[in-house]
Amino acid sequence: MSYALLMVRPVRFGYNAETAVNNVFQVAGQNQEEVQASALQEFDHFVATLRSHDIDVVVVEDTVEPHTPDSIFPNNWISFHKNSTIVLYPMFAANRRLERKETVIEAIKSRFQIDSTIDLTKNESHDVFLEGTGSIILDRDNKIAYACISPRTDKNLFLEFCEEMGYEPVIFNALDQKGKDIYHTNVMMCLGDKYAVICMDSIPEADQRAVVTATLAQSGKVIVDISFEQMNHFAGNMLQVTNVQGEQFLVMSSQAYASLTEEQVQTLESFNPIIHVPLNTIETNGGGSARCMMAEILLPKK
Repeated sequence: MSYALLMVRPVRFGYNAETAVNNVFQVAGQNQEEVQASALQEFDHFVATLRSHDIDVVVVEDTVEPHTPDSIFPNNWISFHKNSTIVLYPMFAANRRLERKETVIEAIKSRFQIDSTIDLTKNESHDVFLEGTGSIILDRDNKIAYACISPRTDKNLFLEFCEEMGYEPVIFNALDQKGKDIYHTNVMMCLGDKYAVICMDSIPEADQRAVVTATLAQSGKVIVDISFEQMNHFAGNMLQVTNVQGEQFLVMSSQAYASLTEEQVQTLESFNPIIHVPLNTIETNGGGSARCMMAEILLPKK
């Protein structure tokens, strides 16, 4: 099994009004040309940092047309699996559906083996959505999938995905401090091989919180509980990655890292080193952070 990351280099990145309706992290009002220039700088620095740690990054340049302001977050529309399968997901925002560009899939096919495609995108016509590994947190080793239900994460479609892919589903509701649905599970939760970073306060129902806690404990995860304030600084939006030597790292933004306590940093670094990079422009305008920018490629190499 190989391990690589897909990252899409933006050409017209910017604030997306279509996603802002249920993404409270987005902030409008900046000059879009400056935003693109700054986001590109952040992106290139991020890729260079990952590669300096011998992490295999497949970078695909986005296309100018069709205009896809959120193309920098490919993990929402596609996922890659060890059994040579890719899954295509139905997206809430119409302009995000345009991100499913053949250029991206061709770039993956040139290096990795794809034997089958599970296409869930027909659900868009019924306003039913499931936004990839934004909506679904996969414990690939233990075949457990976690999801908080929201306008972008449909319960029945999540269950369908789990049945098709052989995952045990763990379903819960997660709300922010204002009582709004958290739009993506990966805002409030990250899974490593031996740990979970999660905002337990965001799961208001005690029975659901107990199930999540028990499932994580039974699968051998040490729980690093983050606060709402830390979640609001993208501390839930992290990803454990593996380099070509098989070494693991936890990747996050510098904003997320700065929000962690010394004790939390020590706990996480007891498992693997942390890599953090500044992503302020991308976080402010796109409402997503480091984890959203990386789609893990677990396909066999050609």
